[in-house]
Amino acid sequence: MTRFGIFLLWLLHFLPFRLQAWIGSALGGLYGVLDKRRRRITRTNLGLCFPHLSERERNGILRRHFRALGRSMIEHGVLIWSPRKRVERLVRVRDVEHLEAVRDRPVILLAPHFVGLDMGGIRSAMDYNGVSLYSRQKNQQIDKLLLRGRARLGKKTMLWHRQDGIRPLVKALREGYIFYYLPDMDLGPRESVFVPFFGVPAATITALPRIARLTGAAVVPVVTRQLPGGAGYEARYYPAWKHFPSDDLEADVRRMNAFIEERVLEMPEQYWWLHRRFKTRPPGEPKIY
Repeated sequence: MTRFGIFLLWLLHFLPFRLQAWIGSALGGLYGVLDKRRRRITRTNLGLCFPHLSERERNGILRRHFRALGRSMIEHGVLIWSPRKRVERLVRVRDVEHLEAVRDRPVILLAPHFVGLDMGGIRSAMDYNGVSLYSRQKNQQIDKLLLRGRARLGKKTMLWHRQDGIRPLVKALREGYIFYYLPDMDLGPRESVFVPFFGVPAATITALPRIARLTGAAVVPVVTRQLPGGAGYEARYYPAWKHFPSDDLEADVRRMNAFIEERVLEMPEQYWWLHRRFKTRPPGEPKIY
């Protein structure tokens, strides 16, 4: 079944972008109906983060989210098999001067979990030596395929498993590699603090300010937006954060979450709502999922 799915993805990557987008959106909508567990997690997250919206409005975001997710999955075929020029047409870059302005020091690219996350990461790796963390997939064939797509077009790309620790990352940063960092996952209480995410206490890892302090790295946010109508993606770089990190670790993490919230409000259907972002609860609070 996995091999058939990979073969189908390979076939689809030859299609025009607009047709891929239509097929992916349709399959994503179907997935959102059939996978009741993921649908329940998504609905729970939207209810927690947008209690002011009506149920009808939240359901609209949910439907658009699964369509955006399905589209991004199908368009991964371009990243995995298409030539460099086609990937450049799929993923365009905006405001890269913010990154260039701090290339005289180590750089951490702060990349929140939107559906275009891989698109932005691979596009960045095509222009800069890059390092990132990844989570191994349970299916080894899928894991191998994703790793191939993330590394094949990069200048020099290093991918480390999260359990390898930060020592290899610190070394790579000091050698001039840019760290493409995914900050907004619930990885449990270890090395996390509870700070609000849309007003809900969320276990948030503190690695961003700690690594920035350890290496003297500039933090440059980059957010990849899925464009409508099969027009591809846009990876937008933001100005490097000033006065970061501060002397207050919790305030630094709050700042990170606040930035992500602002971007989510700009395109709520594209955030990674399938993740159990509020899985870890403060002592005494009941489980959410």
